[in-house]
Amino acid sequence: MNEVIRVGVDLAKNVMQIHGVDRFEKVAVRKALQRAKFLEWFANRPPCIVAMESCSTAHFWGRKLRAMGHDVRLIAPQFAAPYRKGGTATKNDAQDAEAICEAASRPNMRYVGIKTAEQQSTLVMHRMRSGYVEERTALVNRLRGLLVEFGVFLPQGITKFRGRFVESLEDATNDLTGPARIVLMRAAAQLRVLDDEIDWLDRCIVEHAKADPRAKRMMEMFGVGPLTASAATATVADARQFRNGRQFAAWLGLVPKQNSSGGKERLGRITKQGNAYLRTLLYQCARVTVTASSNRHDRLSRWIVQLRARVGISKTLVAVANKHARVLWAVMAREEGFDPDFASNVKRVVV
Repeated sequence: MNEVIRVGVDLAKNVMQIHGVDRFEKVAVRKALQRAKFLEWFANRPPCIVAMESCSTAHFWGRKLRAMGHDVRLIAPQFAAPYRKGGTATKNDAQDAEAICEAASRPNMRYVGIKTAEQQSTLVMHRMRSGYVEERTALVNRLRGLLVEFGVFLPQGITKFRGRFVESLEDATNDLTGPARIVLMRAAAQLRVLDDEIDWLDRCIVEHAKADPRAKRMMEMFGVGPLTASAATATVADARQFRNGRQFAAWLGLVPKQNSSGGKERLGRITKQGNAYLRTLLYQCARVTVTASSNRHDRLSRWIVQLRARVGISKTLVAVANKHARVLWAVMAREEGFDPDFASNVKRVVV
């Protein structure tokens, strides 16, 4: 068998499909490997480029293969799909592995950084917290809907709901029957359990943010708290993979979608690509920043006040979230602190 210089891997739970080529771009190996034999096969090969889609288990296998000396490259699925023969009409594991191998040969291909085990451990806290918040929201909405059937109408918002829910169950003047009250009281206990879990995870995330130097620098930004800072350090494997803050903001989907042609620029809504969780947190940070900007006098706050007066609150929130993303990139990539009065010395030349 010719020496394999690049291997495309289609990951799965039990069977991995590999497609390797030699230095002449001819197929050198095409086979399926059981999960137990996957690392063993690569251990017996000289170091080469190993390309995989950025999906479940990709970061784990990436760390293992990198420890063996291989050059591991993770590709976003949407970047590998155009190289699959047959397009969307035909699809199988062998074609996927070949498409991944071909995509990795492109000189301008963009890759996903491999997360460390510590970063993924931090993301476990964030994902569990996000899941508990969704469960709590669903439970509150379900309880509110059930109470409406008995003529009990509770105000919007979880905080107001907590204060009125138990009072409604203890109110003997409504139409609630005994069995319904018992079931709803048990649901109230479940709500308290979810609150406790969320509060405990919040404390864990705060401890992580205080112990991480990068997160501490991020929290110097007004509006950015421990939750956003911790999520940013765990989500971005290496900020230097982005050339500048504009690329990072585009990766998060905080730039307008373009439909430009013939020299005419057409901009639409933001693309909402990339990590939805981090983008949502940055948008919430923007709300805090915009609300408090009128009481602050630094350069950034003055810019926000002027922008809000010119384009309105909605566009300002997106613009501030974009600005936060760029500043976060500078903090992570350059290891610099945040300066709200910073002004770039680069002169813009209009041609």
